[in-house]
Amino acid sequence: MNDAQSNIQTDEPTPSNGANATSRFKPLRVSLPILFILGMIVCRFIPSLMENGPAHIWAVAAFGPALCAIAILLWWLLLSRATWQERIVGLLGIIAIAAVTVGLLHKSMLGPGLMILTIPMGLSAFALGTALLRNTLGFRRTIIGLLLACLGFGFSTLLTNDGVWGNYKPQFHWRWMPTQEDQLVASQDARASVDIESLDPTAIDASLANPEWPGFRGKSRMGIQSGVRFSTDWENSPPKELWRIKVGPAWSSFAVAGNLLFTQEQRGDIETVVCYDADSGSEVWKQGIESRFFDPLGGPGPRATPTLGNGMLFVQGAEGWLLRLNPKTGDIIWQQDIREVAAVKNAPMWGFSASPVVVSNQVITYGGGAGTKGTLAFDVESGQPTWSAESGKMSYSSPQRCTVGGQDLIAILSNHGMELLDPATGEERLVYEWEHEGYRACQPQIIGNSILIPTGKGTGSRLIEISNGSGGLEAEELWTSLRVKPDFNDFVVHDGHIYGFDNSVLVCVSLDSGERMWKGGRYGNGQILLLADSNAILVASEYGDVVLVATSPDSHEELTKFKAIEGKTWNHPVVVGDRLYIRNAEEAACFQLKTEE
Repeated sequence: MNDAQSNIQTDEPTPSNGANATSRFKPLRVSLPILFILGMIVCRFIPSLMENGPAHIWAVAAFGPALCAIAILLWWLLLSRATWQERIVGLLGIIAIAAVTVGLLHKSMLGPGLMILTIPMGLSAFALGTALLRNTLGFRRTIIGLLLACLGFGFSTLLTNDGVWGNYKPQFHWRWMPTQEDQLVASQDARASVDIESLDPTAIDASLANPEWPGFRGKSRMGIQSGVRFSTDWENSPPKELWRIKVGPAWSSFAVAGNLLFTQEQRGDIETVVCYDADSGSEVWKQGIESRFFDPLGGPGPRATPTLGNGMLFVQGAEGWLLRLNPKTGDIIWQQDIREVAAVKNAPMWGFSASPVVVSNQVITYGGGAGTKGTLAFDVESGQPTWSAESGKMSYSSPQRCTVGGQDLIAILSNHGMELLDPATGEERLVYEWEHEGYRACQPQIIGNSILIPTGKGTGSRLIEISNGSGGLEAEELWTSLRVKPDFNDFVVHDGHIYGFDNSVLVCVSLDSGERMWKGGRYGNGQILLLADSNAILVASEYGDVVLVATSPDSHEELTKFKAIEGKTWNHPVVVGDRLYIRNAEEAACFQLKTEE
């Protein structure tokens, strides 16, 4: 008995030896940090799972992981049961590691890259390290946790960020690997080119006077191709690739005039307008201005599409430069800084995205300024401002010319709703208030005297009818539907039905009632084009596939498909004659489509 008592007394720590330090340490509570790590994973999938979620549900994926990481830090400080010395050392260590990491990060990793990866990985590594050593009663668990945090935080210094996919999955690349843009800039002087003098000047003048595809989504801006009927038997008559080239990042589409293709690209620190030969894909000319826009979700480069009008070429840059160029040579005739004219300090969150529209002797674009500095008009010859109008505080849509109620108008969508403006003076003909917490980035569809206003999550789309009242134009709501909620993916109308994206899934909705006829076909955040005479929709999927879908309200019928280009594709496809032009942030290609009588 005495021996046993002696042994017990020997094993117990006493104030007279070093074991009293161990007695201050307790096993850590680890259930909470594990839950927070699981929460980071859940945040990644919530936006895609919540079909009718609020407009800002994307913020859950963008910022949720970082908030869970901060919760881990609060656990460590308040609920972990670590000693106060451990807590202070751990906090100061994490702050120091994070500060060094931020200083070493590539600039593209700042913002959501920091929120999605750097902070969550660093604090998750720290939490896992201390959790695994929760029963180690000493400073060793804190030191091991900080060493793992170094690895977690430090991993981000090896990466660059090119934006995200439509489901908010980041596009990270190794920092030491040259990007497609880097390779393009390094080789651009050696690229094939065509001298415009070798092209038929009479044909060029005629096509510039009446371009087949003058800008964003065609002549009407409603994404309709007509006049040619195409074969849908691509198995026996597959699209023939005519050329394929590397291009700089941008979400621009093409404007087409005869043998000339016009688009915008980012090439290093130069925002570039490029004219390509439609037959070969070779450069005819390029013109640049020192400007580089980048946002961590959309990536770098311009967002708008060049516009042809009155034999002139107009482009809107992502940072705010509005240019008129000579479409034959690329020479800059004049330039305006939209930020200065609209009295805004910086570009919007996702850049200036409006493709200009030309009406008579004016070019019109969206400026986003306060008060009457929303929509802006400029004289096409001099570039001087002619009028401005109030148009909401945020829009990623483009001004669209339309005829409604017997009047020639400009329609512009914003978070506030829709404005119908007199294109000659900017005078408001109708202000239709329909607030949306998020952004509007799609084009309205004009169906006679009705207008379909597309809006994303939390709001849906609405059909209104315009009529002439005693006080001017009046609007009446016909229906509002949460069955079609496009993000930045435009839709089309054909034979009384709407075809477009509900989040990332293709849908058909009745124009009469707003009721969904079918939903099917997962093409990511792609874009569509109506081949009206072929009774088909051409879908350019987010993954670079081109798909033909029948315009039938009965069911989703995929007619045929093929792989067109590689990489994330958010750009609008163009079909002129028998040719399909498609591009994304890395490459562009031209395909010849089989036609039918």
